[in-house]
Amino acid sequence: MKTRNSLYSRTGRHGGVLFPVSVSAAFALALLLSSCASFGTVAQIGAAVGQATGVINARTADAITKSGAAIGKAFEQITPEQEYYIGRAVAANVLTNYKIETDRPAMVIYLNQICNALIINSPRPEIFNGYHVNMLDTDEINAFSTPGGHILITRGLIDCTNSEDTLAAVLAHEISHIQLQHGLKAIKNSRITQALVVTGTSAASAAAGNYNLGEITSAFSDSINEIITTMVVNGYSQTQEFEADTNAMVLLSLAGYEPSSLIDMLKVLEKNQSSHPGGFNKTHPTPTQRIANAQKTVDSFNVADTSSYREARYNAVNVKS
Repeated sequence: MKTRNSLYSRTGRHGGVLFPVSVSAAFALALLLSSCASFGTVAQIGAAVGQATGVINARTADAITKSGAAIGKAFEQITPEQEYYIGRAVAANVLTNYKIETDRPAMVIYLNQICNALIINSPRPEIFNGYHVNMLDTDEINAFSTPGGHILITRGLIDCTNSEDTLAAVLAHEISHIQLQHGLKAIKNSRITQALVVTGTSAASAAAGNYNLGEITSAFSDSINEIITTMVVNGYSQTQEFEADTNAMVLLSLAGYEPSSLIDMLKVLEKNQSSHPGGFNKTHPTPTQRIANAQKTVDSFNVADTSSYREARYNAVNVKS
């Protein structure tokens, strides 16, 4: 299709609105230069140069600057403190649908002790406010982990375990989601998507002469909702779940647990699939798929089986409801 001899080009279409080629070119130039400087700074420079040379007017220059700032925000590094508070907000949202189990305090202490054993030799033993595990009062078989170290495991899932090692495997999987920053990746994707929406809307508004970006360029308030949707509703991708399982076996081996206990746990979940259609079945690949993936690497670990030494303490604390 040929381009019309006009200020507007079909290659500059966004959401059904045609916008100036000069705006598209400015954004493209800023993207190309963004590897050498912050996108927001590049956009400001590009806008200033474009305005000074008469290529774009003041309104369009301002649109480029605001859009550049939005994309710059999308690539900001989330600090450990921000990670913690984001995770706390996500955990608070999860707790609007579940109650904390209060009848088994010894189990909660036990869970946190196992968690500490798993993280001490891990790549991220220290985070902003530490790792915290709590138990949810529901028979649903599920677990959640949020950025910043919050881990919530249902009573139903705990009661599916049959040893300290299988319980450790559950925790190792959730710790892996935190350490691999799967939740933060969902937030970053959301920010980038919103930044691109701001970019397109800025250009369209400048072209139409209807320039009002006050609300659009506000903080990316949907980040928390994005991770909740990913974690609770849609689940992480199959690749991320497999990655968490593989990393979980590494954490188990570093702590002296039997890495194959992850497969043992998945076999238990496999048996519970039909009787528990929700929970982990809704947000995870099938246990069969996860077992097949874990079996690819489980033999690469050489850990002495010392699980019998942990049997007594597991039985002492695991008084099932």
